[in-house]
Amino acid sequence: MQFSDVVQTSETVRATRSRKTKIAAIAALLGAAVPDELEPVVAWVSGELRQGRLGTGWRTLTALDGAPAAAPALTVTEVDAAFTALAATSGAGSTARRRELLTSLWNAATAEEQSFLARLLSGELRQGALTAVVSEAVAVAAEVPLELVRRAYMLCGQLPRTATAARTGGAAALAAFRLEVGRPVRPMLASPGPSLDEALAEFAGEVSVEHKLDGARIQVHRDGDRVSVFTRTLRDITAGVPELVDLVRGLDCTSVVLDGETLALTDAGRPRPFQETMSRFAVFDPALLPPGANPTRELLLHPYFFDCLHLDGEDLLDAPLRDRRIALTKVASAHSIPALIGPDAEAAAEYFDGALAAGHEGVMVKSLDAPYAAGRRGRAWQKIKPTHTLDLVVLGAEWGYGRRTGYLSNLHLGARDPVTGEPVMVGKTFKGLTDALLQWQTAEFPRHERSRDEYTVYLWPELVVEIALDGVQFSPRYPGGVALRFARVVRYRPDKSPADADTIDMLRALLPKS
Repeated sequence: MQFSDVVQTSETVRATRSRKTKIAAIAALLGAAVPDELEPVVAWVSGELRQGRLGTGWRTLTALDGAPAAAPALTVTEVDAAFTALAATSGAGSTARRRELLTSLWNAATAEEQSFLARLLSGELRQGALTAVVSEAVAVAAEVPLELVRRAYMLCGQLPRTATAARTGGAAALAAFRLEVGRPVRPMLASPGPSLDEALAEFAGEVSVEHKLDGARIQVHRDGDRVSVFTRTLRDITAGVPELVDLVRGLDCTSVVLDGETLALTDAGRPRPFQETMSRFAVFDPALLPPGANPTRELLLHPYFFDCLHLDGEDLLDAPLRDRRIALTKVASAHSIPALIGPDAEAAAEYFDGALAAGHEGVMVKSLDAPYAAGRRGRAWQKIKPTHTLDLVVLGAEWGYGRRTGYLSNLHLGARDPVTGEPVMVGKTFKGLTDALLQWQTAEFPRHERSRDEYTVYLWPELVVEIALDGVQFSPRYPGGVALRFARVVRYRPDKSPADADTIDMLRALLPKS
């Protein structure tokens, strides 16, 4: 397959808001690829690289000499081989060798292909084709049920690998995927709940009410003496959290997969700020360092598990939560999150107040009948807090005035369009910004700059910020028809990507009922 075919499909996808058109275009591309080409093609149309980060960005590429090729000649195989060679180049003389590889690839590409390469390598391929859209295209191209594609992707965590299985082995190959201890699964996600009473009523009281901790999501796997610890984005941080490894290795089981949170505590046993917990993660992965925080190895992390996905050879993903909690209690009762099972409204309200008094964010209300829907954000898990909080994408920032003169201050905020994956602007705020955050924003935002005018620096949608708000109101001012009420910054979320941001539909669900 010609590399130009991928580029043309990307342009088609980027030019339309129609989900059907996007899926049809990507499915046609996948259908034309031979099996050996599927993995790189699926990764690229998802805006990713099979080889991971290559440390090559827009400035490096545009500084290369040489005019673009007059006609397309590159193949998918040649481009993927160049990426593999770049990923493998390190050590003495690697800078010159990397430049040689990049120059060769760059000069063989047409102007359109160069533009695609620059955006792909710099992580800025904004075309509205998130993995949900590509997953549907895989199902169409392979003529297999979408649910089988989603489940296989959930279990292996790699959409390119899922696509190859679907294409070469069909439904049977997808159905053969199993939870594999040591390989992370995509985490189940929660939606903001309107109120504690409404959440209890929705599930007729058949719920687990748990403390909502202000920690970092972890997933731990143990097979014999081998223990692995992963973040919510499936990054392996095992080497950076030896205390968690030792604790899990000491559990009374042979194999287990646990989902939970970890956080650092004060000497009084209260949770430390989120930034301090994440600073431990950043020792191993600097990309997870929150604004204004310094990496440290000094803080001890404590795990609080809330789900058990596998225990001693038995997979529990499809079991209801009531059964998974039994397994959790059996293997890790001393390290599980406090929970009330099937409480009445009065007991749940008292428990909510107790969670806040203990320094936690609120509570989670989870359906006891729901299976573990990995990688999905649905109604089965709802987070209830005193005020609404949403994870939104930073689209830009205005220069401040008065005491904020010289700092990037007023944030432009966007919620994710679930159809296109692109952010939809829903408001602005400068509230909640500390002096440290103002300094960080002013230094960091130009690294994500898309364009600017006299008043505003506009950003590529790459940074996620947690926003507290008193509610949502109808508004013709913004394209989504909704606007935030009394929004203020809580913190930045380096542990989340724009694909994890809350959707415009979630905001609309908070609108006052007519």
